Amino acid sequence: MGRFFAITLRVFLPIVFVGLVSSGQAMADRIVARVSISAQLMHVYKDGLLIHEWPVSTARPGKVTPTGQYTAQFLSRNHRSSRYNNAPMPYSIFYSGNYAIHGTDQISRLGRPASAGCVRLHPQNAAVLFEMARTEGLENTRVVIVR
Repeated sequence: MGRFFAITLRVFLPIVFVGLVSSGQAMADRIVARVSISAQLMHVYKDGLLIHEWPVSTARPGKVTPTGQYTAQFLSRNHRSSRYNNAPMPYSIFYSGNYAIHGTDQISRLGRPASAGCVRLHPQNAAVLFEMARTEGLENTRVVIVR
């Protein structure tokens, strides 16, 4: 009986551990904002289901929108840029240092590169994403930026 128990623990304990880690990762991905730089589109997923597709503007030539996976760091409802002449950045979701997803007043430029590096959205869409991140929690909001 003791040997059977030891073998069972060796076989099933790693499976249980992987399941716990996986469920923690799934929880961290309740909201995923996936930005395609090449397509200038954001796909928003909630619990793995695509719920929104929005045009964005990422970095214009000479500037960079960094690629990678990030957890949202902080929210700022009425943010103004300290780097770019107090430019309005409504519904900001900061994900990597000074980089954020935020609303823009340059709606006509959405769908093509135009920013200094942030991900710009229509203000109504930015408000929706901001509220999702606020409701679900920053730790459950992931930003994925791909080429």
